[in-house]
Amino acid sequence: MSDVVIGALSFPVLLGLIFLRVPIGLSMFTVGFGGLVFVNGDAFIAVARLKSETYTTFSSYSLSIIPMFLLMGHFATLGGMSQALFKAAESFLGHRKGGVAMAAIGACAGFGAICGSSLATAATMSRVALPELKRYGYSGGFSSATLAAGGTLGILIPPSVVLVIYAILTEQNIAKMFLAAFVPGIIAALGYVIVISIYVRLFPDSAGTRERMPYSERFKALFDVWPVLLVFSTVVGGIYLGWFTPTEGAAVGALGTGVIAWLAGGLSRVSLAESFYVTARSTAMIFFIVLGAAFYNGFLALTQVPQEIAAWVVDQGVSPWMVLIFILVLYLLLGCVMDSLSMILLTIPIFWPIMMELDFGFVTMMDLHAAKLDTAFNDGMAVWDGLIRGNIPDLSPEKFARQLSEANAQMTTLGLGSVAEAGTLSQNQILAIVNETTPEMVQQARDIVASGGELSRELLREMNIRGANESALTRINVEQVAIWFGILVLIVVEVGLITPPVGMNLFIINAMDRSTPIIETYKAVLFFVASDLFRVVLLVAFPAITLFLIPWY
Repeated sequence: MSDVVIGALSFPVLLGLIFLRVPIGLSMFTVGFGGLVFVNGDAFIAVARLKSETYTTFSSYSLSIIPMFLLMGHFATLGGMSQALFKAAESFLGHRKGGVAMAAIGACAGFGAICGSSLATAATMSRVALPELKRYGYSGGFSSATLAAGGTLGILIPPSVVLVIYAILTEQNIAKMFLAAFVPGIIAALGYVIVISIYVRLFPDSAGTRERMPYSERFKALFDVWPVLLVFSTVVGGIYLGWFTPTEGAAVGALGTGVIAWLAGGLSRVSLAESFYVTARSTAMIFFIVLGAAFYNGFLALTQVPQEIAAWVVDQGVSPWMVLIFILVLYLLLGCVMDSLSMILLTIPIFWPIMMELDFGFVTMMDLHAAKLDTAFNDGMAVWDGLIRGNIPDLSPEKFARQLSEANAQMTTLGLGSVAEAGTLSQNQILAIVNETTPEMVQQARDIVASGGELSRELLREMNIRGANESALTRINVEQVAIWFGILVLIVVEVGLITPPVGMNLFIINAMDRSTPIIETYKAVLFFVASDLFRVVLLVAFPAITLFLIPWY
């Protein structure tokens, strides 16, 4: 029996253990360890890997972001941020038809921005919003379905623990992944609000009404959410302004929410110890799943199963879009029986090599040349502005004087006057001076790009434009596919959390509302599932919705 066959047979064995209710982390670890022993013929390599794999996995600096985000979410609950978010949203929306349910969605989106866990968001917001929904005459099935769907925003709106795990597995930039999730997250929240609006018109008895609140009370409730805005803007703004890394940002967020919870009176010695205990327990569970996945993925890599599958898919000549649709449908099916983190850790090492080999044509060489030329223009303007103002910090006085002298000499050669007349120069002339090219060469490059052509190697070299080759193009395309695919996977995983009959969020809400039959929740949640599926189609058809913010980072 070949190694590839052994690796392929391990997957049904793993699924069998999972269906027998063996914990997912232990299942992957057992199959991975046993597979290594079977392939190598003895236990020596597997035992040696137990030491090296454990150290390699947990020495990853990026993994420390997970307990920080979990702790931040727990502190946010103790600080009353979930209640403040719901009250603020309810004060502005509660008097509308279905308004209290819409407020619950808005509060889930806001809490997801400081939590990062879908299950935690669903559980926390249910404690806050479920009594209010029942109080104003909302049916049990509609209320629980709304909160189950709103909870899924916790893993889509940054920060997201699952998104961090995906970024680590595919070796992508965590900050870029967070940035790409913003717009799909907003679309998700708006889609749920639209679903609520449609549902209460189709079933008028499912939602009651409440009185309109005075504007004085509305603005007071809005003011009470300042801690959430402060933490979110500090963490996210600090990351994208370059003040700190995502991991450091998570630590800052945990500290900030802890201080706010303490000032609000929700954090005592006992609750602090409980917060650490709950965070440690959740982190240990996640880390053990990560370790089990690392062992299983190491076994798969040894048997070459992912590489063989990727090569086979490419050889079939099937459209990349058909392969993507098949993978997403498979995720929807798996989401009915598995939790999101387990799905990501189990499948990404198999599916990602396939996606890397597919060409979706996001960026062409023409696009890359145009972008590089635009960057060259901008860099030229920045350097020239620094020369004129004398505020380029990296230049010593001697180097600055020499560069200024050379610029004046070039200007004289080109018949352009002196530095004092720089304000009258065109971008082409400035770029020509800085890059030691001629205005005619710059204009030629612009004309080529404007006509949809590619710059020649000679022109690229003469204009000192670097990183516009095939390897750079491949690297950019792989990054964009990774980010786009990651957001799509996150959304279909999120759909699995609310898909009957085994959606995890549905059971969490049902445990908090025993009076509502689960079948009623199933019926109502299908409307939200339809919204999610429409969103998946939208993001597949228009990848720019996910990717258009990435060049700004």
